[in-house]
Amino acid sequence: MTAVTAPVSEHAEARSNLLAPSWKVPIALGIFAVIAIVVFGILGKSGESILSFTDSKAGSMQLPVIPMSTKVTGIVVSIITTLMAIGAVVFIRSGRKVPVWFIAVFGVVFVVGFLVWATPGHTLPVTGLLVGSLALSVPIIFGALGGVISERVGVVNVAIEAQLLAGAFVSAIAASITHSIWVGIIAAMVAGVLVSFVLAAFSINYAVDQVIVGIVLNVLVLGLTTFLYQTVLVNNNALNTPPQFSELDIPVLSDIPVIGPVLFSQTIIVYIMYIAVIAIFIGLFRTRWGLRLRAVGEHPQAADTVGINVQRTRFWNVALAGAIVGLGGSYFTLGLVGPFSQDVSSGIGFIGLAAVILGGWDPLKATMAALLFGFAENLQSVLGILGSALPNDILLMLPYVVTIFAVAGVVGRVRGPAASGRPYLKI
Repeated sequence: MTAVTAPVSEHAEARSNLLAPSWKVPIALGIFAVIAIVVFGILGKSGESILSFTDSKAGSMQLPVIPMSTKVTGIVVSIITTLMAIGAVVFIRSGRKVPVWFIAVFGVVFVVGFLVWATPGHTLPVTGLLVGSLALSVPIIFGALGGVISERVGVVNVAIEAQLLAGAFVSAIAASITHSIWVGIIAAMVAGVLVSFVLAAFSINYAVDQVIVGIVLNVLVLGLTTFLYQTVLVNNNALNTPPQFSELDIPVLSDIPVIGPVLFSQTIIVYIMYIAVIAIFIGLFRTRWGLRLRAVGEHPQAADTVGINVQRTRFWNVALAGAIVGLGGSYFTLGLVGPFSQDVSSGIGFIGLAAVILGGWDPLKATMAALLFGFAENLQSVLGILGSALPNDILLMLPYVVTIFAVAGVVGRVRGPAASGRPYLKI
């Protein structure tokens, strides 16, 4: 019995090229440094922005507000970002890649400069900004985790958006009928699995182009949920009044300033997300299951020769990914928005797919990327509420601009699993 799969020799040159450091990161940092010099430094207006870290849930441990001069902060940020952009060039010229921590520090410095520049004369609630950012990041993180598992096993999961939307829709109805949040969660996971079954059946068993199947599923689920919402849920509120998760404070930890309200005063589904991120990371890189999964995604023919059933491994892991993404979809209706509304996911599935790429198909890094996108999404809302001088259209573009710059500029050259998107059929 022979196996038909795409040759992997064509990846040899790509692998060798990946060993050479990419100039994309220094160029991107240089562009942002120039923006900092021109916008924050030269064009920065006089004034003062106040950063507030207080929160009613922080108990007796309260941090003082920090007033920051717009002009002085702009000059300092311009100097630091310029020096760091030069440092990135030094890394590349010495034959080393720019460390992730270096890029993260640059990003934090730039964001601080942007916040102070955009909010002169206002008090910026930093803790509230971070709490909202995490809330918006939760479905992105679940989508990214499902995307990591699918692509690691060799299936490109463009249907993350469909799985999120299906999970949100079904969880709203199931929880409304049973008045049970847990039934809603289970129903959402089942909905995600059903969408994954379609993706797996066509892409694995019939070798249909995985990207096309994913796009079709996104359109199908969007049309189906919109139709059912308009014909069923709009006229029947009893089917669209799901119960909501309440916040659960972790004793002592929730009283820590800033960190406590952000991380340890959350709903159960957020705590489940914490566990899922750690469990998937350990599972992928420390268990037999993860080794088999990655082997199938990198070299299915070699995995087949040692007795691993490639099709079965891909099928059930894609189903597992669908369950995780469906669970993330339930967060829209059980923990964030409330009643289901048409297109409630609003393209978050595609941002989750971008987080997979930006995170290098690693669960922890993909989570960090999802948090970045959630922060950008919430930032535009907070700045709009504060009455920032930035035009509203620019604020609405902010999350997507961050996504484009992060994936195209900062991520550099990355290589996904070698067999991702490549069908494997036995003849």
